[in-house]
Order: sequence, then C-alpha cells, then structure tokens
Amino acid sequence: MTKPTRHILGLSGGKDSTALAVLLHREVPQMEYFFCDTHRELDETYEYLERIKARLGITIHYLSAERGFDHWLDVYGGVLPSPQMRWCTKQLKIKPLEDFIGEDNTISYIGIRADEHRDGYISTKPNIKPVYPFKERGLVKADILRLLEESGIGLPKYYAWRSRSGCYFCFFQRKYEWVMLYEHHPDLFAKAVEYEQRHKDGRTYTWTQGETLLELLARKEQIIADHQRAMARQQAKQDNLPLAEVLSTVLDQEDDTLPCLACHL
Repeated sequence: MTKPTRHILGLSGGKDSTALAVLLHREVPQMEYFFCDTHRELDETYEYLERIKARLGITIHYLSAERGFDHWLDVYGGVLPSPQMRWCTKQLKIKPLEDFIGEDNTISYIGIRADEHRDGYISTKPNIKPVYPFKERGLVKADILRLLEESGIGLPKYYAWRSRSGCYFCFFQRKYEWVMLYEHHPDLFAKAVEYEQRHKDGRTYTWTQGETLLELLARKEQIIADHQRAMARQQAKQDNLPLAEVLSTVLDQEDDTLPCLACHL
C-alpha cells in the first residue's frame, strides 16, 4: 500500500513561518509542524513556540541532531560557522529534518512572501516538494503582520531588539543585535565570547568579520547612538509603521546579507 503524502511546515520562531501556520492550520489539518532545535536558542524563541501551540492547538515536533553544536565545532577543527561555511545549518537543521522525513513523499510549506526574492531551503531529495502559499496568494509583509495580530499570537518578544530568529550566537546578527544580546542576555553573550576565545591551538576566529565580540562591545555606546539616529530617520519616513518593522528596516540597511534560510523564516 502506498503511504499517504506527508505535509510539513517548519517553524523557526520567526514571524513568517508562524503566520504561515496561522494561515494553514485549518486548511491542512494533517500538517506536521516541526522546529529544528539546536539547543542554542533564546528563551524567547521557546516561549513563542509555546504561544503558537496554545493559540492554534497544534503539536510541534522538536528535531535535534544526534550530536550537538560542540561536537560539530570539534569536527570542523574549531572553525566557527560563518556565511562562507554554514556547517551549523547542514548538521543541526537540514540533516535532522531530512532524517525526520526519510523517504516519504512530502510537501514542504515554506513561508516566503510575495514581496521577497528568495526561495528558502530547497532539499535536493526528490521526495520533498516545496510550495510557497504566500507567493501563490500574493501575500506581503503587511498581510503577515495582520495574520499574526488577528490570531492573537503577535510577534515574538525578541523583535524589540532583534529582527531574525536563530541561535543566540548567529553570525548573521548585526552589530546592534550583538550589543542588545549583551544587554538582554549577558550570560549568553559571555558564552559567545568563550566560543571565540576557546581554541586549544591558539587560532583566532570571530563571530563578526574583522573584530572580536569584546572589541565590538568596547564600541557599544557608539553603536547604540548610531542605531538611535538611524531609527529616528527611518521613523520620520515611516511614522505609520510599527516599531518592530522600523527596526527591521534599519537593521537591513546596516547589513542586507541574506540570513540562513533554513533558520530565519
């Protein structure tokens, strides 16, 4: 007997994947929701996932790699993940997901909006078919925010200072976000510093290009002041937008590098 096609939706703890779950949880009752848990997430991310489960009445499968971040850091010779070497995505996100799916014919629902020009994670496995409901329906950022507001879920708390989901030490964080990590979670910032400094053979790797986190922190006041000026300029242009969206625009202007698309929807 042929097994039925599976339907899956990955939640990252960000606004787009959450809005997609809001849109589809009644349309696709057989949907399997999953979260690839690196065990290096912010507490706010786990809190947001609990809010999603409670509001939508869904179950979320938490997928974890057999070996964690520290193991793979050793395997890759102590080289921290970076935009050029995203081994964390491969080992902690993609592999657990593909193990979860196996060889089953699967439709993967991806929360890329109609106003974005990217595709998200596309598996090379022929049994996994990606679909893009937002693109198909012409839904843009304003629609996503409306879906979240009407559902009662809203935005995650970290959107007050960070515009992307992901690990607390994600190398795609902008400098202001690193400073805010220090302000909101000094213990996690200290752990990220330890990863930079902990190399038995004396090699130096940094999370941000060209400077260590401690060097970045020494410029904290200047980074905050520059950010506040940029926020004021943007708010003058977009005075009708929520503060979280103004923040996102300002941070994108600081660094428009596309983030890890398996993590940040």
